Amino acid sequence: MTDTPQNPRVGLFVTCLVDLYRPTVGFAAIRLLQRAGCQVEVPRAQTCCGQPAYNSGDRATARDIARGVLDAFGGFDYVVVPSGSCGGMLREHLPHLFDNDPNLTARAAALAAKTHELTSFLVDVMGLSAVDATYAGSVTYHDSCSGLRELGVKAQPRRLLGSVTGLVLTEMADPEVCCGFGGTFCVKYPDISTRMVADKTRDIAATGADTLLAGDLGCLLNIAGRLQREDSTVKVRHVAEVLANMTADVPPIGEPRQR
Repeated sequence: MTDTPQNPRVGLFVTCLVDLYRPTVGFAAIRLLQRAGCQVEVPRAQTCCGQPAYNSGDRATARDIARGVLDAFGGFDYVVVPSGSCGGMLREHLPHLFDNDPNLTARAAALAAKTHELTSFLVDVMGLSAVDATYAGSVTYHDSCSGLRELGVKAQPRRLLGSVTGLVLTEMADPEVCCGFGGTFCVKYPDISTRMVADKTRDIAATGADTLLAGDLGCLLNIAGRLQREDSTVKVRHVAEVLANMTADVPPIGEPRQR
């Protein structure tokens, strides 16, 4: 933390799912970062992190996308992502796309080193331990696979949620078990995926919580879809929306906006 620049310049990697399905998460991330003292920019040239191509074995397309990421985000002090999945791609996998390209290896490694998942950045880099937010309800938290296993995101969101006035966190029996989304996994193995998300919603229901939170929109969309098919009353939200005190501005994931 002693090496953190004062008022660091942060490039927000919005992610495709946030851009297309839940822009509020991006605005919540901006609010949280600005309140923590960061100068936040959202490069217009950003597109995908390249993970779909990478996971499908299309390394050529993944490298082309990665070059665009390097150009768009190379000049920032930090790159922050409100997603463990996309953050894991940028930090753990993108550098290896250029193992045979010495001209880009150093740039890719530098980008990876300054890339962080949102709650991890707020707690581990900016030293944030509390937020000014209120949420009247009981919540449970799902740990996304990439955020947990690739980026070590576990305690950080819970530390910040502990400061939210009115919020009661009740842990699932197995919060670290996959929800079955896994990007293309749910397309390739739909029966297995369906069983996994059914196990997850059963675990959620057992907590008695009225809201599910997570830090990865792919997981949230998958779980929200299953909860709707089960006629569950559990609300689903990205953790950034609660931490930024923006839950009054947008309905839970899967519920239509009131007009």
